Amino acid sequence: MKADYQVPNASYRSASEFPTAPWTDLLRTAIKDLAELLDFVELSYSELDEVSIVDPTFPLLVPRGFAARMRKRDPHDPLLRQVLPLARERDAVSGFVSDPLAEFERSQSGVIRKYAGRALLVTTAACPIHCRYCFRRHFPYADQSASRASWADAIAALERARDVSEVILSGGDPLTLANGRLKTLIDKLERLDHLRTLRIHTRFPIVLPERIDAELLSSLASSRLRTVVVVHCNHAQEIDATVERGLAALHANGVVLLNQSVLLRGVNDDAAALRALSERLLDARVLPYYLHALDPVAGSAHFDVPEREALALVEEIRSTLPGYLVPRLVRELPGGISKTMLT
Repeated sequence: MKADYQVPNASYRSASEFPTAPWTDLLRTAIKDLAELLDFVELSYSELDEVSIVDPTFPLLVPRGFAARMRKRDPHDPLLRQVLPLARERDAVSGFVSDPLAEFERSQSGVIRKYAGRALLVTTAACPIHCRYCFRRHFPYADQSASRASWADAIAALERARDVSEVILSGGDPLTLANGRLKTLIDKLERLDHLRTLRIHTRFPIVLPERIDAELLSSLASSRLRTVVVVHCNHAQEIDATVERGLAALHANGVVLLNQSVLLRGVNDDAAALRALSERLLDARVLPYYLHALDPVAGSAHFDVPEREALALVEEIRSTLPGYLVPRLVRELPGGISKTMLT
């Protein structure tokens, strides 16, 4: 077994070194150039163990605060590996397809119905970071966005769906929406008396925590809907003091905080990293929720961890952590009535 993972301190520049600015400015100045990213982490192309590429169909996008948490001069840094585009993304691998969850045909006006009692709104194509394993990297957002016609079609579809009690805002990342647009959407959802829970799936609190501003907190705290925010964090190193502050603010405003991560080769595929992630999440008032087996989206095969290896990892962390810190290992299968529990 590897030694317990320790969140590095001196080996990377703290995000707090960057001046405070509105989150929109921070997103606008995110790193979009591969050469700039490598310079930022003090690496050269020759030091990478694989050929890196520029992919115009899924370009590089990394907030500087997130890049500041990467270890310098380390081509195997787990945060860097999540965003570094590699030439093998272009390899055709059997079983890895553009629509691994068969969502394209199931999305109507940006509303996706998968499971009983819940509906998902594809609110936007935009994200604060481009993760190379993203299962919607090929999603036809231009044709399937709930924001078209000022949400009218999506709200009408939900109004007819009287069996739905929980609506899930997804994307892209729903917190990319400006506060005013997000508040407008929440207000429209609140008028549907059969809705009880608002769930937001977002990477923002982890990769660009400055997004958790006073106006957003006010909108969530004042909503009649129970609010659950599911963040996406894959590695303990992603959580620094700035992230903790944003998560604490959400928690203080009555938001239930859960985490879902993806099991990724070269990022978190060892028990020490998974154990450290669960413990770090608890420090930040977030409970581990799901550990996803990789969705087989085209371009991501190099991240795949075999199921038997994944099962062994979860059993190993279960032997050393309390049950509430052991995420459920799941796989999502097209057409399933729920996620498939692997443990």
